[in-house]
Amino acid sequence: MQALVDQFLDTLALEEGLSENTRKAYASDLRLFITFAKARGLAGLNEVKRRDVLDFLHREKERGSASATLSRRLVAIKVLFRFLHREGVLARNVTEVMETPRLWKLLPDTLSVRDVDRLLQAPAGATRYALRDKALLELLYATGMRVSELAGLTVDEMRMEEGFVRCMGKGSKMRVVPFGSQAKSHLERFLREGRPQFKAEPSVREVFLNRLGKKISRQGVWALIRDAARKAGLERPIHPHMLRHSFATHLLANGAPLRVIQEMLGHSDIATTQIYTHVDQNRLKAVHARFHPRA
Repeated sequence: MQALVDQFLDTLALEEGLSENTRKAYASDLRLFITFAKARGLAGLNEVKRRDVLDFLHREKERGSASATLSRRLVAIKVLFRFLHREGVLARNVTEVMETPRLWKLLPDTLSVRDVDRLLQAPAGATRYALRDKALLELLYATGMRVSELAGLTVDEMRMEEGFVRCMGKGSKMRVVPFGSQAKSHLERFLREGRPQFKAEPSVREVFLNRLGKKISRQGVWALIRDAARKAGLERPIHPHMLRHSFATHLLANGAPLRVIQEMLGHSDIATTQIYTHVDQNRLKAVHARFHPRA
């Protein structure tokens, strides 16, 4: 079974441009499912029934998996079975009639404009770390970039005069995302005063560096944001994707077209971006409930 999964992942990576992060997520999800199937005494994927898939998801839910994680795991299984059926490995695709959970029902965590301001103000001082953290947070909120995209951003992809970055997204798709004057100001100062202090080798082209002068890791960005949230006095758990969600939600709330937000986020399908319309509808309902005389 594992050999079939490896073949499936290799094919997606080569033919569909599957990103490394998605590949790792799918590999983890499918490894869990194969372990579950073997524990049930199933000798191969041809023996898997629809009930087995449902029982696997139910077990994962009982173990505390979030709805978004369960949805991704079902997607991984469905795509695997569709691939193997198309290749003639499976006699039938038992997942074909299974409905994928609608991710738009899973409203993303966002920050208010006030809380974003507090978070961005948290790095203080003129040390190399303060300058880096300030520029990083400003750029993350200004562009809605994914953490992996931000960590891999190079100085060659920055267009400071024009005020935009060339961003390499999922599936090696390049997009252009603008950033505003505040992000530009902090980026310019970091590149001028802060980044040289990290003493990176000339071959290191990434914008944001760790203490060793190497490319900052995704985990490093997470730690940086957690530290900023603590300094800002934000009591709720803060993760990097909240700034991406907040970027999109705040743009939509201020009248930005959904198609433009889709392009800036790098979503291949606008259905993925439409999740933010539901977030905004919740805001409208709250306003209606507060101010309408018959609410």
